[in-house]
Amino acid sequence: MDAYDEGSDARHGPSGPDPRRALPGPAPAPDNPEDAPRRRTDPPTLDDPADPPAAPDDPAAGPPAPAAGPPSEPRTGVAALSLRHRIGAAVALVSVAAGVCVHLGMTFLHVAPANTVSKEHSRTIEDWIYPEFEQNWKLFAPNPLQQNIAVQARAEIRTADGGVRTTGWYDLSAQDGRAIDGNPLPSHTQQNELRRAWDFLIATHDDDNRPVGLRGALSEAYLRRITVLRLDRADAVGPGGVVDRVQLRSRTTQVPPPEWSEEQVSTTPEYRTLPWWPVPEDEARGGLG
Repeated sequence: MDAYDEGSDARHGPSGPDPRRALPGPAPAPDNPEDAPRRRTDPPTLDDPADPPAAPDDPAAGPPAPAAGPPSEPRTGVAALSLRHRIGAAVALVSVAAGVCVHLGMTFLHVAPANTVSKEHSRTIEDWIYPEFEQNWKLFAPNPLQQNIAVQARAEIRTADGGVRTTGWYDLSAQDGRAIDGNPLPSHTQQNELRRAWDFLIATHDDDNRPVGLRGALSEAYLRRITVLRLDRADAVGPGGVVDRVQLRSRTTQVPPPEWSEEQVSTTPEYRTLPWWPVPEDEARGGLG
């Protein structure tokens, strides 16, 4: 026996598990299945386990199917049209835009001061403007109108008893002015008919009030009809009377300058009196045949 031995158990070494014992194996199944711990199972999938999905980098799998999204809204407006109709709408839009640009250019050249382009294409510009788009004002006018022009008329009446009388002067421009004042929507006739007719007459007559060409005679007939109509509305003829002749004149006065201006103008009215015009029988009664 070794001197260091301590009793009969000294050679057995320290107490503890035997290193020669085998590793523990799987626990035996319990006799009662209900006593076994519950195992977590994954939910079933729709994929066939026999056909696993292809890897993303598999060229044989093809492109992935697009993800399902919300339904697209229906197209409206021009986008809803077919290609042929969209082309037609685009052509129509371009045509309208081109027409507007041409019209604005022609109007600008017509009212602008004379220049190289307007002189070169004056015939084309006039054919486009007249008569539907006539403009009687000038752009950048260096000397705007500073006068008040009133057109006045009187008539020679054949009365019902065979006599002849002459009416006083009727201010036709003042009649238009009273109809326009306070009227938010005055008519084109009240604003422009008499004024344009007088401008037409002055442009087609010489300084001696004689007509120049056929337009001069046409301007006289136009202004004569307007005058007879206005006198008939003012009841200047009287019961049973007939207009035999009419005479017109213009009364021109200068617009007074503002108080702060040192400009001096004459306030004396100037008159331009036209000769007597005989009135045809078909126009004598109210200006209409």
